[in-house]
Amino acid sequence: MPEHARDRILARLRRAPREAQPPDDAATPQAPAPGGGAAAALEAALAAMRAEVQRLPREGWAGELRERLRGRGLSSLLYARGTPWAPALEEAWAAGPEGPPVLAAWEGTVEEFRDRLFAADAAITRAEAAAADPGVLVLRPGPAEPRLLSLVPPVHVVLVPGERIFGTLEEALAGGGFAPPLPANLVLVSGPSKTADIELTLAFGVHGPRELLVFILE
Repeated sequence: MPEHARDRILARLRRAPREAQPPDDAATPQAPAPGGGAAAALEAALAAMRAEVQRLPREGWAGELRERLRGRGLSSLLYARGTPWAPALEEAWAAGPEGPPVLAAWEGTVEEFRDRLFAADAAITRAEAAAADPGVLVLRPGPAEPRLLSLVPPVHVVLVPGERIFGTLEEALAGGGFAPPLPANLVLVSGPSKTADIELTLAFGVHGPRELLVFILE
């Protein structure tokens, strides 16, 4: 690794918030019994890893989402235009008052969209399923919703349908429609970006999204 690249990485590690492993009382809860407590258990597990979880009404969720994001000081929000939930976002932004965050659609190739991607404050994706134990969101990126949306912007917003929250990862993969063989490209998200040194001390926000905002659709 070139010396200047190594120095940049080490400098970011030194600046990043650091803490020991989560205490015992913040440990991932046991998988809830089928039909009860899955959403609450998922929220607790994600919160232990510094994610922020909120609930949204099933009806009018996009308008409510916009109002909540307006208060966070975000200037732009990237989304994938070819997804089933894109029309609701577009309608909510068209009906609402002008101002940030501006809704920007992913379009063209990575090379063509590169500058806008790296300039964006946030991006929104949808979880195909979620597992309360161990507190994981399962994303299925593809041509319509590229993986880079969940990796590059500093704020990652994830929509999670309430009926897609399961007790365990095995249940989430089965209930989320991931029949064997599994897709070649799945993204498992358990919180903001993090890494650990040899002493297992966690550092958050070193690479990838610094914030994870999870909105459960109820």
